Amino acid sequence: MNMVTRNEILAAQTVSDRRWRAVAARDSSADGKFFYAVRTTGVYCKPSCAARAARPENVAFYPTAGDAERAGFRPCKRCRPNQPSRPELNAEVVAALCRFIENADTPPTLDRLARHAGLSAFHLHRVFKEVTGITPRAYAAAHRVKRVRTELQRDTSITDAIFGAGYNASSRFYEKSGTLLGMTPTTYRSGGANTEIYFAIGECSLGSILVARSPRGICAISLGDNPETLARELQDRFPQARLIGDDTRFASLVAQVVGLIDAPGIGLDLPLDVRGTAFQHRVWEALREIPPGSTASYAEIAERIGAPKSVRAVAQACGANPLAVAIPCHRVVRQDGNLSGYRWGVQRKQVLLDREAKR
Repeated sequence: MNMVTRNEILAAQTVSDRRWRAVAARDSSADGKFFYAVRTTGVYCKPSCAARAARPENVAFYPTAGDAERAGFRPCKRCRPNQPSRPELNAEVVAALCRFIENADTPPTLDRLARHAGLSAFHLHRVFKEVTGITPRAYAAAHRVKRVRTELQRDTSITDAIFGAGYNASSRFYEKSGTLLGMTPTTYRSGGANTEIYFAIGECSLGSILVARSPRGICAISLGDNPETLARELQDRFPQARLIGDDTRFASLVAQVVGLIDAPGIGLDLPLDVRGTAFQHRVWEALREIPPGSTASYAEIAERIGAPKSVRAVAQACGANPLAVAIPCHRVVRQDGNLSGYRWGVQRKQVLLDREAKR
């Protein structure tokens, strides 16, 4: 085999590699996932390196910078592939800011956070939201609620717990306690023992279905093959609540939910008791905006909520969805259009999508 033929083969192999397409596009999202080296220069680079494009037959790919260096290549002086990437540096900055927020007696202002990090307030706000999916203010608010929960589990007064978490006035917390805790502080301290949750288990076209409702609205819609398993899962979610089943007044509500599964386009005009983090709520609201018969990718949802780097967190929020079909996480698919995991089974996800497509 002569050298020309060999180079042609190497070039063809490289061009067909998806990694080469990332290099040719100088795709910064591929940085850190792999490195490419150029045999004629003895240098290895990040995919986004702005250096002059190499000939494909001279390129080799390596999973890590260490692998490239062990193969005899030296780091590019332009893109510095052996140094932390910008996303990695941003993640370190945000992690330090999160610890600063958590240790502060009261939620720090954006200007105070900016001075602490040595960044402008605008840049800090953008980077923080890009990394975490929420603003510094939302993160501080979520952490305060977490501190209240922790304090309420201790042998302290409710007022001390609220002030100990950084609230300046107990009235401000009580106004939002139903949303933040799902119940009053007193009820939360008792483990939800005074909360009544009505539920019923029936059968639908997708198997067994459990519907539960708290005083605030529907708090669970679960699908499965085993009714007893669905009941145990509800009890695990609300261990101290009073669960009331087989209530005749609840039958019409279950019928509406079953109707939603059989005819997704009708919608569910009922109050929902949705409990989750600020980020999860943003994801779930975005899911409810996807019309029946349509789908969106995890990356598209991340873009819609203003957190394009939080694709994995979006997938986790979909997996934590407590309300099957009512919050249509089944309409979220992979970037290539294929189905991914579904909390209640991929087969059910396919059935729901096929049913909506026909309608």
